[in-house]
Amino acid sequence: MTAVRHTGAEGFLQRFEGLRARLPGRRLPWLEALREDAARAFRAQGLPTRRVEAWKYTDLRPLGEAGFEEALSSIDGGQALPVAHGGSARAVLVDGRFRADLSALDGLPYAAGSVAAALPGLEGRIGTVAPAAALPMVALNAMLFEDGLLLTVPAGVAGGVLDLLSLASGGARPEAFHPRHLIRLEAGASLTLIETAMGPEHDGTTLHKPVYEIEVADGATLVHARLQQEGRQGFHLSAVHARVAAGGTYDNFTLVAGARLTRNEIHIALTGPGAAAHMNGAQLLAGGQHADTTTYLDHAAPGCASRQTYKTVLAGRSRGVFQGKILVRQAAQKTDGYQMNQALLLSPEAEMNSKPQLEIYADDVKCSHGATVGEIDHGQLFYLRSRGVPEAQARSLLIQAFLQEAVEGVTDEAARAALGAAVTGWWEREALA
Repeated sequence: MTAVRHTGAEGFLQRFEGLRARLPGRRLPWLEALREDAARAFRAQGLPTRRVEAWKYTDLRPLGEAGFEEALSSIDGGQALPVAHGGSARAVLVDGRFRADLSALDGLPYAAGSVAAALPGLEGRIGTVAPAAALPMVALNAMLFEDGLLLTVPAGVAGGVLDLLSLASGGARPEAFHPRHLIRLEAGASLTLIETAMGPEHDGTTLHKPVYEIEVADGATLVHARLQQEGRQGFHLSAVHARVAAGGTYDNFTLVAGARLTRNEIHIALTGPGAAAHMNGAQLLAGGQHADTTTYLDHAAPGCASRQTYKTVLAGRSRGVFQGKILVRQAAQKTDGYQMNQALLLSPEAEMNSKPQLEIYADDVKCSHGATVGEIDHGQLFYLRSRGVPEAQARSLLIQAFLQEAVEGVTDEAARAALGAAVTGWWEREALA
């Protein structure tokens, strides 16, 4: 008898039923209740469709039709890993599972390790910053997560730089993994986290669906640089949820350069006076790639500042989306918010959708937003060509100049260097592909 192949939301629900007995924490009543509540929420909402306003520009039907199964890792301890960006400290996840044998975490002044190994002590920490009930893709992660990075930097500790490598092994069948990362910086702590997501370029279809729950306490600073360079057969749907307390800073930069379909959601709440958020990013798209950056910034306290600069470069038949909402609550007087989204079209077949939003309930604020879409300046291109610069190199230089503002917004030198290296020569590589 041929097994029935379930797709769409039902496929993920069937996978949850099949994996329930093997998922970590099955004997923890609070975690079992969390997973069951998430399954009910996901069953009620299903996979978002384009009729949902927040998903108007992104179609998940290819994701629902893939029929994903549990990932079977094929990366072993002897395999060469990408070079670290910021130092010797490294945490490695393969197919969403923490790998102590590939990580290098000895001697750190803070605790970092596996979520799965620490589950008995995590009641009240999972699902608090990123509740599952309101967002179906967070509910999907809560149903199916097996592991993730657990990281806590104690008060006053300067944590330096940590590389996080998220690797997908790939295979003959579509495989999905849903890590849940829990990151907490206590009062006055600091850390730079440089994350690289990589996967097979041609071998297999993968779904990487991480959720981040980030807590930045009073006066703490987290620089979070993310490089998404997964294979062109992959799907990457991430959700970052961060709460920033008084005087704290969360500095996020996300570079999207891989995967067939990417959805990068960032939800930040500034909950204490003087908190700050920097949200910058770049999307480098070619062929038939689709990338959607959706941000939600909640100014909930007075005297907070936020800056957002997102740049998108589109070649071929690629499609980019930017949706950015700034909410200023009535208590958030003296808010200073800025948002800019710009796109550079390299092909007449490329498309960019931009939807900035401001929702303001306070009367003493300074908020602005803007959006531009255009082509390469042909005058500048002619100038470089007339000086003997080959066309591919000239276009690459102009693209790098376009992206520079977003990259320079990253405050940490190691993170900025890693992002700059990923951007350099992108067009030249695409032109040769």
